[in-house]
Parts: sequence; C-alpha cells; structure tokens
Amino acid sequence: MIRTNKGGTSGGSFGCPFWLLVPLLFATAACRPVAGDAIDLIVEGDYVVTMDAGATVVENGAVAVDEGVILAVGPADEIAARYAATETLAGRARVVMPGLVNGHSHAAMTLLRGVADDLALMEWLQNYIFPAEVEFVDAEFVRIGTELACWEMIRGGTTTFVDMYYYPDTIAEVVEDCGMRALVSATVIGQRSPDAEGANDSIRKGKGFVERWSGRSPRITPIFGPHANYTLNAEQLQATRAAAAERGVPVSIHVSESQFELQNSQNVYGMPSIEMLESIGFFDGPTIAAHVVWPTADEIPILVERRVGVIHNPSSNMKLASGIAPVTEMLAAGVRMGLGTDGAASNNDLDMWEEMRLATFLQKVDRLDPQALPAAAVLGMATSGGAAAIGLGDAIGSLEAGKRADLIQVAFEDVHHVPTFDVVSHLVYVSDEQDVASVVVDGKVLMRERRLLTIDTARVAAEARALAGEIGAALHERNRRREGGKRMVDKPAPGAER
Repeated sequence: MIRTNKGGTSGGSFGCPFWLLVPLLFATAACRPVAGDAIDLIVEGDYVVTMDAGATVVENGAVAVDEGVILAVGPADEIAARYAATETLAGRARVVMPGLVNGHSHAAMTLLRGVADDLALMEWLQNYIFPAEVEFVDAEFVRIGTELACWEMIRGGTTTFVDMYYYPDTIAEVVEDCGMRALVSATVIGQRSPDAEGANDSIRKGKGFVERWSGRSPRITPIFGPHANYTLNAEQLQATRAAAAERGVPVSIHVSESQFELQNSQNVYGMPSIEMLESIGFFDGPTIAAHVVWPTADEIPILVERRVGVIHNPSSNMKLASGIAPVTEMLAAGVRMGLGTDGAASNNDLDMWEEMRLATFLQKVDRLDPQALPAAAVLGMATSGGAAAIGLGDAIGSLEAGKRADLIQVAFEDVHHVPTFDVVSHLVYVSDEQDVASVVVDGKVLMRERRLLTIDTARVAAEARALAGEIGAALHERNRRREGGKRMVDKPAPGAER
C-alpha cells in the first residue's frame, strides 16, 4: 500500500503461481496515486532497462517503489513530479535493471571453492566432493558458506537464487537475514549425507522444513531438491515428487547433465533421463531442471509440454567438460530457460555476468553463427526468463508496476563503458560484477554504492578463513596419508614377493 499526504491508503493484489501465493501474500499492486504521494524509494538511471514484454529502455528514467512494490516506471522528471521519496538512489552514470536470477546454486559450497579442480563430474563428485561434505559439512559450515555466497551474489547484482544444499533451515535463516530472495531446496539423495541417513530420512526432514517455512517469509520459498536420477531410484524420485505435491511446492533437480548420466539412465531404465522422469510422472508438478546438457530431440517437447524450467550453467558445464547445452534449440522450441552459476566448487565463482557472456559465446561458436543467442536474449535468461523458469515470473524479473521491487543499478562510469552505443549490448558483453553499484530486493536497499548494508563482511570473511584453515589442514593430512599408502603399495617392503 502507498501512503498519501492525505493519509489515505489503497492497494490490491497481483496473480502468481498457486505454489507461491503464500510466500507472496504481502505483495500489493500499484494503484493510481495523486501528485505528491509519499513513498519509500525512487531509483534513477541514465537508462532504465525494464525487461518487460516490450523490451522497453527508458532514457533518463526512474522507478518508484513503496512497501516492496514497484508503483511506476518512467521518465525521471515525471516520477519526481508524482512522488516524494524517503530515499532516492541518484542515477548519474547508472543503468537500472531487474536484479539477476541465479536459477541453480549450491551456495555454501563457497567454502569448498578450489578443493578439487580439473576433474570430470563423477570423479569430482564421488572421490572428492561427497567425501568432503560428509566430513566437514554441518549447520555452522552451511551458515558461514551461505553468508559468504550471499555477500558475493549481492555484490554482483544477483537478487534471487535457487539453492540446493544441506541444512535448509540454516540457508533460509541466512537468506532472511541478508535480505535476498530464494527458493531453498531440502536436498534429497539416496545415500548418507551431512544432514540425513538416506533418501527416506531426507524426505521426512524435507517435509518438516517446508512446513516450517511455508508462509514464514515473503522472500523465501521452501522446496524439495532431489539430487538426480543416478543418486535416487525411481521410487525415491516419485516419493519426493509426491511430498512436494502434497505441500504445493516445486522441485529442483539435476537433469541430463553428463554423458555418464545419460548412459546410466539408459543402462538402468532403458531410456535417457528426461524420458525416464516423464515415465514416472515426475514432471506432473512444477520442476526446475538444472543443466540439461544432453536432451534428445524427442525430449525437448516434453520440457515444453510439462513447462519445465531449464537452468543453463555454462561455466560449470565447461569446467567439468560436461558438454554444450543446445540452448538455441530449446529456446526456439519454447522451453522456459534461465541461467545459473552452479556451486562455487565447480565454477568457481557466483558471477552471473560471466554466465551471460559464456552462454552467448558458447552458442555462437558451437553453431558457427554470430547471431545465435544475441545479447537481449541472454539478458532475458538472466532476468525475466529466469524468473519465469523458476516460477516467479509474475512477481519479479522485469520492472513493471505491481511487481516486487527487485532491481539493481549498474555503474557505467568505468573506462570499458566509454563510449556506450547500445546499453543492452554493454550489459552483456562489457559489464561485470564489479560494475554493480546498488542492489534493492523487495524494496529494501541491500547495497548502496558498493557498500553492503545487511552483511557484516568483516565477520563473515574472518569466519570463512578460520573454517577454511581447518578444512585445508584436514585435507592436507588426508592427502598425506593417501599418498603415503600409495607409496607403500607401489614400493613393497624388502624381501616381499613381487
């Protein structure tokens, strides 16, 4: 609701997916204000890139915000004439745009950044990451790692992310405190994990998490995160989907990520991953599918028909040599697509600007077509398209009256922005995370002119370094013992038979 100088109020509501009605129940629609309305915030920019259906770019524009809702977008002088704001973010050498949507992450894995690099996916997972998680990951690890990730994401202009990791209550608490928006998954995996004994225990604990957080915060949506069809069997996947359906929430899952997964699915189920999931009714509810590097021609229509949100992770896919996803073909077919960073242990950062550039460059070089995945299209994947892919398209992703006020200011004052002929081109091909100046989520300023306001960065850095020191020492000792064992095997004791 807005507050008028006359003391009146008015408000309304806007539509959203059924499974997000509760988390967004405080959202209000724009109304028709009278001149001089007192509101919370005005964000100005030399350009306002709305990412709405008309791909509007407003020169010398502004966005009016009150109680977390966008009231109006338009020329700055008109916004100033209509509203009196408590706070104004000045717009000289600034571009205002929707906040970036990171559709797939494992936030707390910032603390495992660099522990195992230059490895194929399954070797990386089975021999390094899974063992390290069982040994080191607890609620405190997740708290510190998620705070570190939120710091990095806010600094880089990400306002919403979809997370899949352990101790989801801790993740949700961190997100609530730092002011971001997130879909937080209760991870389900068919093996002992840091917070569960196996799939059944994961599902049971996930039910409790979803019940505790449903409706608790307008910025947090609790969901289920079944890991993959090679770490869960068909019955476990169906049980996870059923638990999500009972509670009216979506699931996020790794799908068709690697050739290993494709071959494993073919060997076990006689069909590739997407067909397998379709055959068990897994796509009967809202689904966010991460990676989707190897969909077959017959599987892409399934993604369209089932309205699956596909999240492309170019950095991680490249680093793990998983392959190049057919993004151009999926977009042309009508698949809902967004972008994600994956975790910092396989990326190794949470920079969505880098994901945009790599996504478009990969399609161009793979198809030998410089027009493949142009700048505007990939910017859409990081904003409005990404929001639609994760089920929040009616609430965020574009700057339109009635949507939640998740927006950023990007500084265009550095040398690499001089001159600027095409602002959208520069956002994709030139800008990076260091150019983000200010960040607003749900109408609250989280970063003002590169100063974070909701995270004690000195404390987080100190805690992360201290914990990393413990992890590093333990890994060093483990590797020393492993290498010692190898030497004893390789060099038998004197007199031993060869």
